[in-house]
Amino acid sequence: MNCIIVDDEPLAREGILLHLQGIPDIVILGSFNSARKAHDFISNNPVDLIFLDVEMPGINGVNFAASLPKEILVIFVTAYSEYALESYEADAIDYLVKPVERERLERAIAKAFFYRGLLDKQGITESIESDFILIKAERRYHKIFFDDILYVQGLKDYVVIFTENNKIVTAMNLKTISGYLKPGRFVRVSKSYLVNLKRIDSFDVHTIYIKNAEIPIGEVFKRAFFEIYLGKNLPDSL
Repeated sequence: MNCIIVDDEPLAREGILLHLQGIPDIVILGSFNSARKAHDFISNNPVDLIFLDVEMPGINGVNFAASLPKEILVIFVTAYSEYALESYEADAIDYLVKPVERERLERAIAKAFFYRGLLDKQGITESIESDFILIKAERRYHKIFFDDILYVQGLKDYVVIFTENNKIVTAMNLKTISGYLKPGRFVRVSKSYLVNLKRIDSFDVHTIYIKNAEIPIGEVFKRAFFEIYLGKNLPDSL
């Protein structure tokens, strides 16, 4: 996977570069101190993955990520944990807080390779029935019962359907697939996630927990989620 590093701090760029050395199938094409320089490079070179800081002079990392082609994946690397939700709203693969440990970086890269594989083997929705959906992926038709869906994650122009034992990708956006799922059962909780209300294990004000997944709740969707899930009107102070 062809990668670049974008961070206005020289030591941060050098640290990521040192961690990346020796990781199989990672090719570092360049290192840049601004989004503008990175944009110029991307215009003329094939880039698959960007390690991107958030707070930078000029265009910040979140806005830059939102402007990228759908094929380019982003891992945010920043000193500020409070931007985590915004990063997922920008369809980031992962969000790392400095100082970054190599093991944590390797897990983020593994996730990027996983999603790259999904995008290369994209499926297509073939049929919607009363209690299941048929998805074509990897030359097979997958029958997915709504009850088995844990949650759905949007990734640029694709969605990934997570079930107990599988992950299926199809070329549609989150808004489109939400129209196919049972109303009142599946709820949009952020720009990037739909959840099956029956599969929620626990939650707090900011996060929903389903199995091992931690799903952020977007501010725009928070009130609607809690009112639907708890079945009552909530105070304005939420």
